Amino acid sequence: MSVNREELKQLIDFIHEEDAAEVYDFIGYLNMKRDREVIDQFDLDLFTGDKELIRQVQKSQDDRTNGHIYNQEQELKYLQNKIREFESEQNL
Repeated sequence: MSVNREELKQLIDFIHEEDAAEVYDFIGYLNMKRDREVIDQFDLDLFTGDKELIRQVQKSQDDRTNGHIYNQEQELKYLQNKIREFESEQNL
């Protein structure tokens, strides 16, 4: 849809003062929405090009599918064991 910007400017010039703030806010909203769409697309392009991130997401999906989901307590125990293993290797 093509809009004549000069005609649009004239419409804005003749708008009632109490409506001008709403028009101003709406234009700001439209600009913010457009900026958000550009950022979202940039994020999508960035993430889809990151092979390691894609691998991690796929592994996470596989883990969930196979029931390899840990609660906070299980994860804490896992990390504590890993720390003990690391510390025992350092003492060798």
